[in-house]
Formats: sequence, C-alpha cells, structure tokens
Amino acid sequence: MKNIGLIGGMSWESSAVYYDYINKKVNELLGGFHSAKTIMLSVDFAEVEDLQHRGEWDELDKMMSDAAIRLERAGADFIVLCTNTMHLCSKAIVDSIKIPFLHIAEALGQEMKELGIEKAGLLGTKFTMEKDFYKSYLLEHFGIELITPCEEDRDIVHRIIYGELVHGKIIDESRDLYRGIIARMDDEGARGVILGCTEIPLLISGKDVNIPVFDTTCIHANKAVEWALSV
Repeated sequence: MKNIGLIGGMSWESSAVYYDYINKKVNELLGGFHSAKTIMLSVDFAEVEDLQHRGEWDELDKMMSDAAIRLERAGADFIVLCTNTMHLCSKAIVDSIKIPFLHIAEALGQEMKELGIEKAGLLGTKFTMEKDFYKSYLLEHFGIELITPCEEDRDIVHRIIYGELVHGKIIDESRDLYRGIIARMDDEGARGVILGCTEIPLLISGKDVNIPVFDTTCIHANKAVEWALSV
C-alpha cells in the first residue's frame, strides 16, 4: 500500500472527512484491521483565508508547494490536496515535487464521464466559481461544460461557506438557499451539480436535490485509495 500525502487544514473539518473516507474505504476493500497509510500536513486556515481574500496567490503557491515538498520528504508516494479552491495552486505544487499529484478535477471528470454527464452546475467558493481552473480542466480533458450561479447567488454560496460551514455551522435556512440555487441551475440545463468545495457536502447531499450530486470530497478520497492500492 502506498503512503498518501495529505495537505489539510482548509478547513480542518473537511480534512477530517477526507481522513474518515479514506480509512473506511481501505477497510471496506481490504477488511480485517486494515487502514490507510497516510501522512497529513495541516496548515492554519486563518493564514490561507487572509491571503485568498487579499489576492496573494503567489504566497499561497509557496505555502502549498512547501507543504507538498515536506510530505514528499516524509515519505509520501503521492499528494492529495484536501480542498477544491487551493487547486488554483496545483501547477506550483506539481512543479515543486517529483511524486505524482492527484488533481481533484481529474478524479471528478472520470466519474462524470462514466455517467455520461456533459453539462453540470458548479458550486464552490467565489474563487472556484469565478476562476477558470475547474471549467478549463473538465472541458479540455473530458468535454464537460460547467455553468455557475448568477452573481447574487455566488455571493450567497461564498458567504455560507466562509461564514458558516468552515466553522462547522450547519443551518437549515442555508440548505434551503443552496437548494434554490441548484434548482435554478437545473432550469438552465445542468444535468448534475458539483459540490466544488469540501465543506458543501456537510450541508447538501443527493437527497436534497433532484439532479445527480457530485461530492468532490468523496470522489477525490476514493480515487486516492484507488491510487494507494494500485500496484
């Protein structure tokens, strides 16, 4: 079994979900007392959030690259970045290490392609919804078109993530707001919705909406286990 290097802390609540998913999946597949071989480096999310909102992406590139380098030195066989938004730093990470990097959009695209999804809605932080890293990756590699909510709805999604979910606050009224936003993307032709922030699955699941839900945290974690158990 390979050692999974996890860059966590963005936020720690969602990193805990990654750890839970990965270990449960390994035990499901191998049985007995088996668990995953992991090394986690967890950053201080306060520092990350401040740099994000000040637009200091060069500094964030350095922070994520440093985390990946330290995991490689600690014996990780590949790197998993336990967050969606910070995949904006994926090129800097890949350029800084010699071991493989499991991109979250690669894991997601493979699953969506298998289900025949050609157009989907994307929810996430404003950085994820408004920057191009998800849209361009899925379109270029898998031919999948993404749509995002209107500006007012993007503001709502972002506010709930940073004001509630990263603090572990789960509020029914916020769930209803998300359901309404997803319904509007459904009306625009989305045939599925990507929960493109690792905290959103804490609030929304498939039972809450009428179109397929793609939980990027679960999908990414399962693909990490697949890599870890591959020969």
